[in-house]
Amino acid sequence: MNVGEHCHRGVISIADSADVVAAARLMRDQHVGFLTVYQQGDDLRRVVGVLTDRDIVLQLTAANRDPRATKVQDVMTRQPLLANDSDELRDVLQVMRLAGIRRVPVVDAHGTPTGIIALEDAIELITGLLCDISGSIQTERRHEWRAQA
Repeated sequence: MNVGEHCHRGVISIADSADVVAAARLMRDQHVGFLTVYQQGDDLRRVVGVLTDRDIVLQLTAANRDPRATKVQDVMTRQPLLANDSDELRDVLQVMRLAGIRRVPVVDAHGTPTGIIALEDAIELITGLLCDISGSIQTERRHEWRAQA
Protein backbone atom coordinates (compact mmCIF):
# COMPACT_ATOMS: atom_id res chain seq x y z
CA MET A 1 0.00 0.00 0.00
CA ASN A 2 1.39 3.36 -0.90
CA VAL A 3 0.79 6.72 0.69
CA GLY A 4 -0.79 8.20 -2.44
CA GLU A 5 -3.67 5.71 -2.25
CA HIS A 6 -4.66 6.69 1.28
CA CYS A 7 -3.85 10.37 1.80
CA HIS A 8 -6.34 13.23 1.75
CA ARG A 9 -5.94 15.20 -1.45
CA GLY A 10 -7.03 18.58 -0.12
CA VAL A 11 -3.89 20.52 0.82
CA ILE A 12 -4.33 23.92 2.43
CA SER A 13 -1.21 26.06 2.07
CA ILE A 14 -0.06 29.51 3.13
CA ALA A 15 2.92 31.68 2.24
CA ASP A 16 5.73 31.91 4.77
CA SER A 17 5.45 35.70 4.76
CA ALA A 18 1.80 35.74 5.87
CA ASP A 19 1.06 36.79 9.43
CA VAL A 20 -0.17 34.26 11.96
CA VAL A 21 -3.61 35.88 12.15
CA ALA A 22 -4.11 35.10 8.45
CA ALA A 23 -2.97 31.52 9.08
CA ALA A 24 -5.37 31.10 12.00
CA ARG A 25 -8.25 32.47 9.93
CA LEU A 26 -7.41 30.12 7.07
CA MET A 27 -7.39 27.19 9.50
CA ARG A 28 -10.76 28.26 10.90
CA ASP A 29 -12.32 28.85 7.47
CA GLN A 30 -11.05 25.54 6.08
CA HIS A 31 -11.72 23.56 9.30
CA VAL A 32 -8.14 22.30 9.53
CA GLY A 33 -5.42 22.41 12.17
CA PHE A 34 -2.51 21.93 9.77
CA LEU A 35 -1.16 24.05 6.93
CA THR A 36 1.69 23.44 4.54
CA VAL A 37 3.90 26.49 4.15
CA TYR A 38 5.53 27.58 0.90
CA GLN A 39 8.02 30.33 0.17
CA GLN A 40 6.35 33.49 -1.10
CA GLY A 41 6.68 33.60 -4.88
CA ASP A 42 7.08 29.85 -5.42
CA ASP A 43 4.46 29.00 -8.04
CA LEU A 44 4.78 25.26 -7.31
CA ARG A 45 4.15 25.94 -3.61
CA ARG A 46 6.85 23.47 -2.58
CA VAL A 47 6.70 22.72 1.14
CA VAL A 48 9.28 24.60 3.21
CA GLY A 49 7.47 24.14 6.50
CA VAL A 50 4.26 23.23 8.27
CA LEU A 51 2.17 25.14 10.76
CA THR A 52 -0.26 23.60 13.23
CA ASP A 53 -2.86 25.10 15.50
CA ARG A 54 -0.71 23.77 18.35
CA ASP A 55 2.27 25.79 17.07
CA ILE A 56 0.15 28.92 17.25
CA VAL A 57 -1.02 28.20 20.79
CA LEU A 58 2.38 27.22 22.19
CA GLN A 59 4.61 29.68 20.36
CA LEU A 60 2.33 32.71 20.28
CA THR A 61 -0.48 32.61 22.77
CA ALA A 62 1.46 30.95 25.59
CA ALA A 63 4.51 33.13 24.88
CA ASN A 64 2.36 36.29 24.75
CA ARG A 65 3.61 37.27 21.27
CA ASP A 66 1.72 39.62 18.96
CA PRO A 67 0.15 37.45 16.23
CA ARG A 68 -0.13 40.37 13.78
CA ALA A 69 3.58 41.09 14.10
CA THR A 70 4.57 37.43 13.83
CA LYS A 71 5.04 35.81 10.43
CA VAL A 72 4.28 32.17 9.69
CA GLN A 73 7.99 31.61 8.99
CA ASP A 74 8.76 32.66 12.58
CA VAL A 75 6.74 29.84 14.15
CA MET A 76 6.46 27.12 11.50
CA THR A 77 8.27 23.80 11.68
CA ARG A 78 11.05 24.00 9.12
CA GLN A 79 12.19 21.08 6.98
CA PRO A 80 9.22 18.89 7.88
CA LEU A 81 9.05 15.22 7.14
CA LEU A 82 7.65 14.73 3.63
CA ALA A 83 6.31 11.62 1.95
CA ASN A 84 6.13 10.83 -1.74
CA ASP A 85 2.98 9.46 -3.35
CA SER A 86 4.80 6.19 -4.02
CA ASP A 87 6.23 5.70 -0.51
CA GLU A 88 5.07 2.62 1.36
CA LEU A 89 2.44 3.58 3.93
CA ARG A 90 3.98 1.25 6.49
CA ASP A 91 7.37 2.98 6.21
CA VAL A 92 5.89 6.46 6.53
CA LEU A 93 3.80 5.44 9.56
CA GLN A 94 6.88 4.03 11.24
CA VAL A 95 8.82 7.27 10.70
CA MET A 96 5.82 9.26 11.97
CA ARG A 97 5.73 7.12 15.11
CA LEU A 98 9.45 7.55 15.75
CA ALA A 99 9.25 11.31 15.16
CA GLY A 100 6.06 11.71 17.21
CA ILE A 101 4.08 13.48 14.49
CA ARG A 102 0.48 13.01 13.36
CA ARG A 103 0.45 14.49 9.84
CA VAL A 104 2.85 14.50 6.91
CA PRO A 105 2.57 16.39 3.62
CA VAL A 106 2.63 14.16 0.55
CA VAL A 107 4.49 15.57 -2.46
CA ASP A 108 5.03 14.63 -6.08
CA ALA A 109 8.38 14.32 -7.87
CA HIS A 110 8.64 18.13 -8.15
CA GLY A 111 8.04 18.68 -4.44
CA THR A 112 4.55 20.05 -5.03
CA PRO A 113 2.09 19.04 -2.31
CA THR A 114 -0.52 16.54 -3.47
CA GLY A 115 -2.04 15.46 -0.16
CA ILE A 116 -1.70 14.96 3.57
CA ILE A 117 -1.31 11.60 5.28
CA ALA A 118 -2.50 11.56 8.88
CA LEU A 119 -2.65 8.95 11.60
CA GLU A 120 -6.42 9.18 11.31
CA ASP A 121 -6.12 7.95 7.71
CA ALA A 122 -4.21 4.88 8.87
CA ILE A 123 -6.75 4.21 11.62
CA GLU A 124 -9.57 4.44 9.07
CA LEU A 125 -7.75 2.04 6.74
CA ILE A 126 -7.01 -0.45 9.51
CA THR A 127 -10.60 -0.25 10.78
CA GLY A 128 -11.88 -1.03 7.30
CA LEU A 129 -9.54 -3.99 6.99
CA LEU A 130 -10.63 -5.31 10.40
CA CYS A 131 -14.27 -5.02 9.35
CA ASP A 132 -13.49 -6.99 6.18
CA ILE A 133 -11.74 -9.69 8.20
CA SER A 134 -14.57 -9.85 10.72
CA GLY A 135 -17.12 -10.05 7.90
CA SER A 136 -15.23 -12.94 6.34
CA ILE A 137 -15.25 -14.82 9.64
CA GLN A 138 -18.98 -14.22 10.10
CA THR A 139 -19.71 -15.35 6.54
CA GLU A 140 -17.66 -18.51 7.07
CA ARG A 141 -19.59 -19.26 10.26
CA ARG A 142 -22.93 -18.82 8.46
CA HIS A 143 -21.81 -21.19 5.69
CA GLU A 144 -20.72 -23.79 8.26
CA TRP A 145 -23.99 -23.45 10.15
CA ARG A 146 -26.04 -23.88 6.95
CA ALA A 147 -23.97 -26.91 5.95
CA GLN A 148 -24.67 -28.56 9.31
CA ALA A 149 -28.40 -27.89 9.18
